[in-house]
Amino acid sequence: MDLQSTPIRVVRYAGLVEGVSTLLLFFVAMPLKYFAGMPEAVSIVGMTHGVLFLAYVGSLAYAWAMAGLPSPWAIGGVLAAILPFGPFVHEAKLRSRFSGPQAPPTRPSPEPIA
Repeated sequence: MDLQSTPIRVVRYAGLVEGVSTLLLFFVAMPLKYFAGMPEAVSIVGMTHGVLFLAYVGSLAYAWAMAGLPSPWAIGGVLAAILPFGPFVHEAKLRSRFSGPQAPPTRPSPEPIA
């Protein structure tokens, strides 16, 4: 599995977008709600963040099932998504681990159903 395989690339980009949505929720929308009296900011950003979180978890599941992303990396990605800067750390670790000659072998692709 290399860094440029489509499922891994999708996980990396989905993690970055999800991480940005978390930061927007915590550091923009929530202060607007509590300090500026704008609860609709959390409603909008919160729903967007929820959809992006599910998309990120889905991309991790897809990379695990189709590209052979090792289970600890997939579970670590879900756990990282709970923390404000976790997706950024996970993306950096994915980038360093799955690029170059030290990249681990992948699982064989499932046989197509005829």
